[in-house]
Amino acid sequence: MEHVLENQAQFKHMEEGTQEDWTIIAEAFGPFAKELPERIMAHLNLLKGDCGGFPVDRLTHCLQTATLAYRDGKDEEYVVCALLHDIGDTLGSYNHADVAAVLLEPFVSEENHWMIKHHAIFQGYYFFEYLGMDRNLRDQYKDHPHYARTLEFIEKYDAPAFDAEGEILPLEFFAPMVRRVFAQPRKSLYKKAMEASA
Repeated sequence: MEHVLENQAQFKHMEEGTQEDWTIIAEAFGPFAKELPERIMAHLNLLKGDCGGFPVDRLTHCLQTATLAYRDGKDEEYVVCALLHDIGDTLGSYNHADVAAVLLEPFVSEENHWMIKHHAIFQGYYFFEYLGMDRNLRDQYKDHPHYARTLEFIEKYDAPAFDAEGEILPLEFFAPMVRRVFAQPRKSLYKKAMEASA
């Protein structure tokens, strides 16, 4: 049985959409968007139990990366980026960093976005040579203003976060931070329209 909402747009092709249709869609968007942090945390839980050959599962790695950043005094946005840096592993097996970066982009600073987008190239320093790749691929970014930040992220938080004996704060600890960071986009194609309707 097909589930039909009480209030739905009536077009079959977008070109047929009316003001009334798009008002209905816009009104439905708000409640859906507010649930984004919960969907993100549910997706993070998909990483539980998936080790992919690593010493710890992917969720543990994400939690430990965030724990290390939090314990080192990094701000909330940075900690959330650390938590989500590998969230793309499930759907972006060949470009996980890009998936995480796209998810974070509307909500975080340019430097944090760049750090997450490029972290896979930077971490390759530790293992690319074992895959027949150039471990120094990150050197192409030596003059980039976010190079040092990304290098620090890898060296201090990402690379050492495979310790089954290390401290791992639970997802529930980070959940309020995720909710705050994803509460309102800083940049979005729809930001002006959202502000006008608020």
